[in-house]
Amino acid sequence: MRYHVERRRGVAAYQQIVDQTKRAIRSGELGVGDRLPTAREVAESCAVNPNTTLKAYRELEREGVVELRQGVGTFVCWAPARMGPGQDSPLYSELADWIGRALLADLDHDDIRGLVELALEKQCGLVEKPRLIGTEETGR
Repeated sequence: MRYHVERRRGVAAYQQIVDQTKRAIRSGELGVGDRLPTAREVAESCAVNPNTTLKAYRELEREGVVELRQGVGTFVCWAPARMGPGQDSPLYSELADWIGRALLADLDHDDIRGLVELALEKQCGLVEKPRLIGTEETGR
């Protein structure tokens, strides 16, 4: 398992480690019993403080995803049977095609991620409509 922390993303480094670990478990890259890299290994590869990794691992432990064994390491202790479609899914294929078109349109990773997150939020009803001040809606 290799982590990649994007500083410009606006998401805390520890949260990126948490998210990437969960994604690796959901995809099957990591399974129950697999050992995660040490805090020092992650710190060196991602240029983060080892405490950042430890914070992520403690969060994963709190959620019941990993088990920290003193002096031994951090191990995956929970994994879903299979969550979501994998690379063999037609949805994956469609998404990969769309990402290819987005890259050809000169969008960078942040732009693509932003579009996907916006579409997901909109589909899930998480995007609030902006409120206009001084309109009938506010009673002014």
